Amino acid sequence: MTDDAALDDELPLAGLTVLDVSSFIAAPAAAVVLADFGADVIKVEPPGAGDPHRTSWQNPNYPRTDVNFVWQLDGRHKRSVALDLKHAAGRAAFDRLLARADVMIVNFPLPVRERLRLRWEDVAAVNPSLIYASLTGYGESGPDRDMPGFDVNAYFGRAGILDAQRYEDGPPGFSLPAQGDRCAAMTIVSAILLGLRRRDRTGKGGWVGTSLYANGVWSNGTLAQAALVGGFITPRPPRNRPRNALANIYRTRDDRWVQLTLVREDKGWQRLCRALERADLRADPRFATQAARRANSAALTTILDAAFAVHDWLHWRQVLRAHEVTFGVIERLQDLPGDPQAQHAGIIAETNSPDVPRTINNPVRLGFARPRMAGPPPSVGQHTDQVLREAGLSDAEIVALRSSGAAD
Repeated sequence: MTDDAALDDELPLAGLTVLDVSSFIAAPAAAVVLADFGADVIKVEPPGAGDPHRTSWQNPNYPRTDVNFVWQLDGRHKRSVALDLKHAAGRAAFDRLLARADVMIVNFPLPVRERLRLRWEDVAAVNPSLIYASLTGYGESGPDRDMPGFDVNAYFGRAGILDAQRYEDGPPGFSLPAQGDRCAAMTIVSAILLGLRRRDRTGKGGWVGTSLYANGVWSNGTLAQAALVGGFITPRPPRNRPRNALANIYRTRDDRWVQLTLVREDKGWQRLCRALERADLRADPRFATQAARRANSAALTTILDAAFAVHDWLHWRQVLRAHEVTFGVIERLQDLPGDPQAQHAGIIAETNSPDVPRTINNPVRLGFARPRMAGPPPSVGQHTDQVLREAGLSDAEIVALRSSGAAD
């Protein structure tokens, strides 16, 4: 819990300069977390349209709104510099930025990095103390290292998550936008902090990185570890015939869904029967033991379906809490903006951006600091002149860069 009186004078990453040379979501989202806690993040993007993620909010799989909510989330706190890294003058200007940076984040495919001279061995010649963080779809080596990867194919698909979600006789599941990207972003942040810790001790920079595939397998680690010893899970049976009726979802009278999660099952079963006021179930031999409840899961599901359908969600919320039954609600996203728990837990943060007055906070909480409030995200090249001057370029050099098309 953060006490205002105990907050440090500076955010923990103040003074850190980060070059965000990446696009779309996972790597830029990692840069956002660093910026939230004080880093000066310089977004290096191509002149013109900039990062293609700037228009992702128009994706037909995204909610329809009149504001660019995506760019607020993944562009906040950053300063934008528009440089053409394929142009000799643009690359020379980039090297000036590189020489004074602490961290560089990149997620271009390896062949692109080779062409642009953005590999670790290329940038280390300019700044050997740099922490170089790279994200790939499938890893830095191996037969698939050059394949482009997005979270839907590299994180969810390749890692077996979508297949494990499959129901009997049904197709694999499908992921929702950017879920794997945001998990991978936190791994990139962790890797960067490990690199900085080593540099603090040795003065040496170095490569750190991760892949969407590695993060997907880690997220799916329980089932993936089983696979390593020959254990595989069969496709899910339908909801009315679950493997375990006490780890299932049930519809309330007002069309909400309650998720039962009775991990300590014998104790939880007794509590649930009391909450339902169904002492007869405790005495029913079909449900007397865990093995019996598993064998009769379809019958138990039918009984629980009928029981939960009698009352609204708020009734069950009160009753299940009172009897210490482990449960949750399958929440609707339209309820998130008004959820008092999300506000108290710092999940939703205020901004100074008029178009997007509230945003999703990163998941890290510190007792000595809180993330800084975000303003509007930058336009393409909004800070080009300012940042290049800080790197030592003269006004005449900046004008020449713009005239040549190397900067915007």
